[in-house]
Amino acid sequence: MPALSTRTDSEIDLYELLSVLPSQLQPHVESADDCSFLHAMFGERSMHSLVKSLLSVHDTVAKESYDPELPPLPDDIDVEEDSVKIIRLVKNKEPLGATIKKDEHTGAIIVARIMSGGAAYRSGLIHVGDELKEVNGIPVDDKKPEEIICILSQSQGAIMFKVVPGIKEEAPNKEPRMFVKALFDYNPAEDQAIPCKEAGLACSKGDILQVMSQDDATWWQAKQESGSNPRTGLIPSKHFQERRFAVWRPMAVAPPQRTPSKRLSGLRRSFRLSRRDKKTNKSMYECKRSEQYDTADVTTYDEVASYRRKHRDRHRLVILVGPTGVGLNELKRKLLISDPQHFSVTIPHTSRPKRHQENEGVEYHFISKHLFEADIHNNKFIEYGEYKGNYYGTSFDSVRTVVSKNKVCLLDVQPHTLKHLRTAEFKPYVVFVKPPSIERLKETRKNAKVISGKEDKNTSKPFSEEDYQEMIRASQIMESQYGHLFEKVIVNDDLTTAFNELKQALRKVETETHWVPISWTHS
Repeated sequence: MPALSTRTDSEIDLYELLSVLPSQLQPHVESADDCSFLHAMFGERSMHSLVKSLLSVHDTVAKESYDPELPPLPDDIDVEEDSVKIIRLVKNKEPLGATIKKDEHTGAIIVARIMSGGAAYRSGLIHVGDELKEVNGIPVDDKKPEEIICILSQSQGAIMFKVVPGIKEEAPNKEPRMFVKALFDYNPAEDQAIPCKEAGLACSKGDILQVMSQDDATWWQAKQESGSNPRTGLIPSKHFQERRFAVWRPMAVAPPQRTPSKRLSGLRRSFRLSRRDKKTNKSMYECKRSEQYDTADVTTYDEVASYRRKHRDRHRLVILVGPTGVGLNELKRKLLISDPQHFSVTIPHTSRPKRHQENEGVEYHFISKHLFEADIHNNKFIEYGEYKGNYYGTSFDSVRTVVSKNKVCLLDVQPHTLKHLRTAEFKPYVVFVKPPSIERLKETRKNAKVISGKEDKNTSKPFSEEDYQEMIRASQIMESQYGHLFEKVIVNDDLTTAFNELKQALRKVETETHWVPISWTHS
């Protein structure tokens, strides 16, 4: 007679539990076949063994302790210290997100700032004002901050800190909603003034940054708004960078001779003249390059907000900027032809007498010289010039007239006038049209003509090597001094391609969200 197998009480309980499961599940089973399957499955000896093993593993795991084990406290702790924290942080590829400084009076190494969102910030264990005593068992009392940073940069994996907590704990960091547009390129690796190059945040001209903290008057904490680099880093504060630019600029840029406010030495090609003017006064459109640029303002950051044009809002003013000969007039003309009901241009003013074939408000607005000078005095002109005793100019009101008709006003001006148009009223969208390489210029402009401004000759001539060089040079100066104001840059390598790129950009201006100066959204 075979011996009976013996079972422990726990095995009997497990067997009984599995045997009753099919009956407990029966109300949820739709067919007799499914019911038979459940009885067979839970009656299998292999199922009993599997569940038994699972419960055994559970019991083993439950008996263990998985709380973190802190390292033993050092035996040489100063008994006079109120408290000491032993902190273990795991360093991955990102910086720890904290900077340190030496106290000028005590010589102690103090945590100067915690970068919002960084590893130290997320741990919640290190605070501004904490005194650093050891790093990985190495005393730091006699070391310079640079030496300690070197130790940290060479450390991999877990890093042990011994710190004495500061008297004041940091207030909870509430993420602000302040955004700025960087108006300059910044590389912390090349900045000798930054307290920690590893903690710096690199950015390029035009980047949108979210400022996380302005507690330090010299170094702000910020992160990229786009999310391409989510970590918070240090950037020079607006005040600090302005001071540095003010020191650097006299050495970097020799300011050109300035003409009276908004006054040009000649007239620009964008002023629409009558056929007779075009035939007899072609040289009047030329301006002296040395006089058409203002010294650029000190540019650091522009506080911005997101803006999207609503259906009933007036259209933003579209400004085209570029050197003579780059093709501004051709692009404007193609836009006007493509949709004359949507795009329009301003009508200039002049003080010269109206000719018999001309009509008021068509070729020009004709006003007296006395009234023109009064309007100049009252700053009613965006720009103006004088030729043979007559004034010509583009007024602010002529832009308002176009915009009031629910049309997009196309305007090309000298770049130094942009600061007068950057207002909440006009919300200008500035497009810089730049030339391609000089080799490509020679290829695409070989049959084009340029108006001669030399000795007032009433002739046009092919582009010369000097003209190409001048176009490239003028473009570089414009981009260097005013590039922070350009929202779109188009290289006019091919007119059709440039036109399509421009038209697509203007479509996005009307339908998509853009970053604009915050003052434009408060009107």
